Amino acid sequence: MTSSSTSVGQPKQRVTREERKVLAGTLVGTTIEWYDFFIFAQLTATVLAGLFLTPLSDSNPGLAQILSFALIGISFLFRPLGAIVAGHLGDRIGRKAVLVMTLLLMGGATALIGLLPTYAQIGIWAPILLILFRIIQGFSAGGEWGGAALMAVEHAPVHRRGLFGAYPQIGVPIGMILATSLLLLLRTVLTEDEFLAWGWRIPFLLSVLLIVVGYLIRRSVAESPVFKEMAQRKAESKAPLRELFRNHTKNVLLSAAIFIGNNAAGYLLIAFFISYATGRLELPIQQVLLATVLASFGWLIFTMVGGWLSDKIGRVRTFQIGYAWVFVWMIPMFLMIDTGDIVLYGVALFVLTIGLGLSYGPMSAMYAEMFPAQVRYSGISIGYALGAILGGAFAATVAQALLEAYEWSGSVAIYIMVLCVISFIGVSLVKETKGAPLGVSHH
Repeated sequence: MTSSSTSVGQPKQRVTREERKVLAGTLVGTTIEWYDFFIFAQLTATVLAGLFLTPLSDSNPGLAQILSFALIGISFLFRPLGAIVAGHLGDRIGRKAVLVMTLLLMGGATALIGLLPTYAQIGIWAPILLILFRIIQGFSAGGEWGGAALMAVEHAPVHRRGLFGAYPQIGVPIGMILATSLLLLLRTVLTEDEFLAWGWRIPFLLSVLLIVVGYLIRRSVAESPVFKEMAQRKAESKAPLRELFRNHTKNVLLSAAIFIGNNAAGYLLIAFFISYATGRLELPIQQVLLATVLASFGWLIFTMVGGWLSDKIGRVRTFQIGYAWVFVWMIPMFLMIDTGDIVLYGVALFVLTIGLGLSYGPMSAMYAEMFPAQVRYSGISIGYALGAILGGAFAATVAQALLEAYEWSGSVAIYIMVLCVISFIGVSLVKETKGAPLGVSHH
């Protein structure tokens, strides 16, 4: 593919003030979105079943855990709707306005979960309201990622798109570090009774502070240069969605397939392992959360490495290395985890994040380069949302169900390995995109 205005071999330029603002804006927003998401996922793994599915939790804890993990998955089903609405608006009115809107929606829903009465207080209405707020979270997350990824990549110099595109990606591990560290702190300073009575609400309510910070930063970021170019040329499609599915369905499906393995493996780290280690292996919750925080730092580092590396050796090759790593590591990882040794548990998770980072860092740049400007927001948002449904949405639920059925952790490893093969094949079918022009195409 042809390279646009700048060449890969050019000398390094300093990052401009505007570029720094864009990177901060995309990073802060995705960090807040994912902090909100992880607070829910991690509390689901430990306490929400008992608080919101009380009768079932008392009579059949295994089934209650499967259903509470399904609460994580429900929100993913509404991501494509969020992706369609936000993608359509983002391709019509701009990336910036939609980014602010999704941030406020996600934050509002999260704060309200912190105010919800439990099953003991309002009965069946407690899980119903919890599901409703979860759906709103999913809807907003569906539109968040695409906008943040495009703001970062469309502002980037052509030879740094992978690195710039890694910034919204590291919002995921940073959000996880914030969420897990806060839970670790609360679990350390509060008794179990205090945490179950009111302590679990604090992380949800603190989300309000993060939203204010995110809103102020995002509001100050300029609109994407590519969107400005579209507006100037009046090149935007009259119906981005219709054009997307008429001409670019294959790339939507490929982008979904590419994400499946990474998202499923990631959700083991986010939710399943915490439940597995504290429940099955009976490891102390504080130690398990600390191991998760340390693994999240690995995820952060290797996601940046993945974005940087994709600017050097290409997006496709970087993805392939990442997926091969996750595939090969799955069985040894579970063998280490099942020793019940907390140090081996922590090392097993950290080594997994090498493959997770390499198969996540290049994603923003690659997806942006796969679609023309007029349908780009819609294309990458919908592809990402579909991949999330098929990958991470019910990964923890499926993993828990496999454990209940086979009583063998290797069954979970094989499940993830199969998804990694699907994603490896998907990314191998994409012609290398590095350096593709991102401007408005002329039909």
